[in-house]
Amino acid sequence: MSGPLNGIRVLEMAGIGPAPYACMLLADLGAEVIRIDRASGGGMGANPGDVTARGRKSIALDLKKTEAVDVVLRLIDDADVLIECFRPGVMEKLGLGPEVCTQRNSRLVYGRMTGWGQDGPLAKTAAHDLNYIAITGVLDSFGNRGEAPPVPLNVIGDLGGGSMFLLLGVLSALLERQQSGRGQVVDAAICDGTISLLSTIHGLKGIGFWDGQREQNLLDGGAPFYRNYLCKDGRSVSVGAIEPHFYAQLLEKLDLDFGGADYLNQLDKSAWPRRRAAMATRFLEKTREEWCEVFAGSDACFAPVLDLDEAETYSHNQHRQNLVRRDGVLQSAPAPRFSRTPGELSNGPIAEGEDSRALLEGLGFDAAGISVLLATGAVKQAE
Repeated sequence: MSGPLNGIRVLEMAGIGPAPYACMLLADLGAEVIRIDRASGGGMGANPGDVTARGRKSIALDLKKTEAVDVVLRLIDDADVLIECFRPGVMEKLGLGPEVCTQRNSRLVYGRMTGWGQDGPLAKTAAHDLNYIAITGVLDSFGNRGEAPPVPLNVIGDLGGGSMFLLLGVLSALLERQQSGRGQVVDAAICDGTISLLSTIHGLKGIGFWDGQREQNLLDGGAPFYRNYLCKDGRSVSVGAIEPHFYAQLLEKLDLDFGGADYLNQLDKSAWPRRRAAMATRFLEKTREEWCEVFAGSDACFAPVLDLDEAETYSHNQHRQNLVRRDGVLQSAPAPRFSRTPGELSNGPIAEGEDSRALLEGLGFDAAGISVLLATGAVKQAE
């Protein structure tokens, strides 16, 4: 294995949403990630489409059996990180709560990923990404004025507010451990992280530069120079010419004159509706590719809006090798890039319990002991 996290062992309690994605990134960057699957899982074998499950080893356990819990505790003895994404209290009921685990291994970083957090009025209620970001203010900031907000992809809550802040917490705790010699519990909540993502907007609102109404602000589609536009062929383009010198190039390429490109004129909100209309009309005069030719090489902050298939073949993405195919499935390459210890896409998704026997052997179980665990159903080995 390569990558800057080579030598770090992570135990992942199998789940959905932000935790698997976070563990995928840890594996991409060289960590050894052991996923603890349910012995009662589907048994369907590896699913190549489960991209966020790549880079793992897997042991399948029935955690209702004390023998299986003992296996997890023995894995914890040599682990650096444990990540779980259950509702508050579930790990404690399994006998694997933070107190138990950190008594076994005082250096363990215990990452807890939830939507609402480990406490609070909503902590134990069911929800998904859309609900978590709904209470933060971010969801209400999307969409057209006078309409219900659209449903954004779960990259904002699950992955942005969730996975990334879980990773920030885990990696920070690992760094702090180098000084203290002790691990700690990381309480990562999607709603907490999503609110942090709004820091710039909070700042703009604090100085009176952010209106509570949608499509009235610099970054919500209200500004004619920071918006997506439909083209003649039904495809779309994006413009983000915030700075006056970039805005001037945008107007030049569109052959439009709004009376100057200085900030006072550019930020005149009273003129934004008619300028949006004028730019929308202009963009409808050419196809997306024709506009790409017009803006090629300019600093007008312009880019075509690509679908998933187009993104794979786009020249910049190809140059950066941002997308790869594994078992016919398009997926991201490891990111970010490192000069000495590059990450790598190792193995793809594997069957639940594919490494059960090998991991038990690594823990010191002999053949007879392994046979007993398999026979009782405490452990399952994939076929």
